[in-house]
Amino acid sequence: MTIEVSWFSALCDDDYEFLGRPDPALLSSWEHCRSIVTTADRYGYDNVLLPSGYALGIDNTAFAAGMAPQTSLRMLLAVRCGELVVPQLARQLATLDQMMHGRLTINIISSDIPGETLDSEPRYRRALEVMYCLRELLDGRPVDFWGDFVRLTVDPPRIGTVSGASPLFYFGGLSPAARECAAAGADVFLMWPDTTNKVRQVKADMDGRAAKLGRRLRYGWRSHVIVRETEGEARAAASRLLSKLTVEQGEAIRQRSLDSTSAGVANQTALRDASDDDGYVERHLWTGVGRARSGAGAAIVGDPDQVLAKIRELTEAGIEAFIFSGYPHAAECDLFARHVLPELDHGPLAFTPDPIAIQPSLATADAR
Repeated sequence: MTIEVSWFSALCDDDYEFLGRPDPALLSSWEHCRSIVTTADRYGYDNVLLPSGYALGIDNTAFAAGMAPQTSLRMLLAVRCGELVVPQLARQLATLDQMMHGRLTINIISSDIPGETLDSEPRYRRALEVMYCLRELLDGRPVDFWGDFVRLTVDPPRIGTVSGASPLFYFGGLSPAARECAAAGADVFLMWPDTTNKVRQVKADMDGRAAKLGRRLRYGWRSHVIVRETEGEARAAASRLLSKLTVEQGEAIRQRSLDSTSAGVANQTALRDASDDDGYVERHLWTGVGRARSGAGAAIVGDPDQVLAKIRELTEAGIEAFIFSGYPHAAECDLFARHVLPELDHGPLAFTPDPIAIQPSLATADAR
């Protein structure tokens, strides 16, 4: 099966030689993050995730616009729902897609925005309303929608995407509200690392939720990777990565993220708690990265054959898209590309997504 293999550009100050020890040369900047993306492009990765943060790093939309004419791979732009009004966001994304000649994909993020806190259910309700209206506008249709968070009557922007249709929506979240939101509106459901058995369980649950809405999801995996010529060297590299991290530093880093209390983060903590003394919850799945990271907190660790076998095991479990990263990101991107990428049958995900399952009008007539 052909899979999509993507890399990660550390736009949110998440690049280290030693976790917890900031290196001025690895802080997010135009030149540093550009070097990661051009490395991924040179090696033939299919896509690159451009994360979004508020307090940390650089703006991913401005970065994507700058990189658009310099690259040939897809870009997976993280979009935080609620930060921009939907018509403005639609025009922005359509413009980016034109600059990329149709290579834009979108990572829908439902975390709190700076200065406000919402409970899980209304936050994901907002995300679904944004996804619905955004999809309609990017598909070239007018919107007449009055929901709990998005209320607008507007024609689509004159400028459209290259294909005339919306880019794919990638989305992740484990809480019940997040799963319902994903089933109704996502195209690719992203999972943070977990045991293969748990991946199968989550996929089965999401398949059932989507089927009830007449939809079908594809599935992605977002994790780190450490590949070396031997398993011993890979495990030594993992240990070295943590060799200068204190418990206090790790806790401070984890708490910096706006989503540090989410169900997904709690699941990564539980995964770490279930690991052995060396941090391995499965032979080649190491949870040590999560000691200094609030999000995806585990890495596939091993020699080229072992990493390849783990990826194929996950593919057999239903994963079609992989987003990898490693520390330092440009160096690990190079190692993975030389040792593993040539052995994978890979290419950009391409399919026609199902309609988003939401009622066109949610508010009473009086609300208008």
